[in-house]
Amino acid sequence: MKYLIVGLGNIGPEYEITRHNIGFLTLDRLAEQQNISFTTERLAFKADFKHKSRHIHLIKPTTYMNLSGKAVNFWLQELKIAKENMLVIVDDIALPFGSLRLRTKGSSAGHNGLKNIEQTTGGSDYSRLKFGIGDNFHKGQQVDYVLSPFKKEEFEALPEKMDKAIDMTLSFCTVGATRTMNMFND
Repeated sequence: MKYLIVGLGNIGPEYEITRHNIGFLTLDRLAEQQNISFTTERLAFKADFKHKSRHIHLIKPTTYMNLSGKAVNFWLQELKIAKENMLVIVDDIALPFGSLRLRTKGSSAGHNGLKNIEQTTGGSDYSRLKFGIGDNFHKGQQVDYVLSPFKKEEFEALPEKMDKAIDMTLSFCTVGATRTMNMFND
C-alpha cells in the first residue's frame, strides 16, 4: 500500500517558522524521526519511508501555497496513489492552537492551498489533518497573522503537538481514517 502525505507551506526562509507552514514543519519533524532527508524533485521536496509494510511518500510542494494542487496532482499521478490514500496536513485558523482534527472531506474554508488542491484533483474528497493555529488577529489581519512566526510559548509547545500529528498520520496509513478520527480527534 502506498500513501501520499502532503505538508502545506511556503518555500523560503521568510516563511520557515510561520503558522502557515505547519504542514512543512510537521513533515520535517517526521522525516527527522524516520532518519530520512528530503530531496528536490519535480514541484516538491520529497522523501519516503516504509512503516508497517506501507510505503509512505512525503511531499512539501515548492509551488507556494496557492498552487499546491499542481504538485499534489502531479505526485498522485506519478506515484499512482489513490486519492483516498492521501493526507494533507494544513493550518486551520478555526481551531484553537494545537488542536488537531482529521477529516475525510470537506470545504476549503477559504484556505487557498486546499482550494487549489480541490480544483486540480477534482473535488474535496480527500483527507486532511487540520492543525489549529488559532485566530488571534483583528479583522483584516488574517494574512499577516498566518504569515507571522509562532509566539514563544506556542513554539515551545509545537514539538508535542507535531508528534501527535505524526502519530495521527502514521495511524491514517495503518488503520485508516475512520479509526484514526475515533482515536485522536479533539
